[in-house]
Amino acid sequence: MKPHVKKGDTVVVLWGTDKDRRGKVLRVLAGEGRVIVEGINEVKRHTKPTQLAPQGGIIKKAASMPLSKVMVVCPKCNKPTRSGKKRTEDGECVRVCKECGRDIDK
Repeated sequence: MKPHVKKGDTVVVLWGTDKDRRGKVLRVLAGEGRVIVEGINEVKRHTKPTQLAPQGGIIKKAASMPLSKVMVVCPKCNKPTRSGKKRTEDGECVRVCKECGRDIDK
């Protein structure tokens, strides 16, 4: 199934300890049905010192979460919304906001 969010979208979390928080999508894992959102669902990882990170120690990083637990925020009306699809005159398919009816992709 094709994901309803894209990299760079602003989303709101519907579930978990980060419920109602907003963040920017860093990566979409379509095959797994998961998404990584900036500053949301952070976990701590203990790392050994390496050449890239000579200090080592405890590092916070964003973990993935299910796609079904995030909702796209419309850039025009600034509300979480379901997205629909609409064909333009050019034959291109764009995502539209179900609340205000404007394009999300622009």
